[in-house]
Amino acid sequence: MTEGFETTYRPTDKVGRVLYKYSAALAIFGSFIIGFMGLSIAVSVIGRATGIGSISGIYDLIEIWTCTAIFAVLPYCQLMRENVIVDFILTRASTRMKAICDAAGSLIFLLIGILLTWRLIYGGIDMYNNNESFTTIGFPRWLSFPYATLCMTLLIVVCFYTLARSISEARANKFIDDSLNRPGPEIHGEH
Repeated sequence: MTEGFETTYRPTDKVGRVLYKYSAALAIFGSFIIGFMGLSIAVSVIGRATGIGSISGIYDLIEIWTCTAIFAVLPYCQLMRENVIVDFILTRASTRMKAICDAAGSLIFLLIGILLTWRLIYGGIDMYNNNESFTTIGFPRWLSFPYATLCMTLLIVVCFYTLARSISEARANKFIDDSLNRPGPEIHGEH
């Protein structure tokens, strides 16, 4: 399992290293949220089963934590070439074709990221103006929107970076990371 983590693409240029640092830190934070969520669910289920009682508002908390974790890992997954992998289709494709497909995927994801960020901003403002909150815990819904917008903004920057990287790779007919240039479908990260 850690074997894949060690062999994945890590940017070596200055911009890539900075994006990696922030994306990795955010992904680690998201991983802790997932672990905490799993622990909370277990405590709630055990409490309910034993008659002690479940955690009040657990469904609302799970909603908040799930969104927090998902938004946290998206930039890292995009940067590490792990969001969309179609190895079985492009196994025999040329390096240029793989890089072109990566660029197309980054462009599509970039456009979706921009659209989602735009709607998150307006959704957060709307929830703030209407003073919406979770019923069981009374937590204002709008408070999670600035965090989500920040994560999506990082994702947009990462998508711009991966798009530029893939275009450069298509022009050079070579992946920036040498480990991706070796032939064979078993190489991690080839698309």
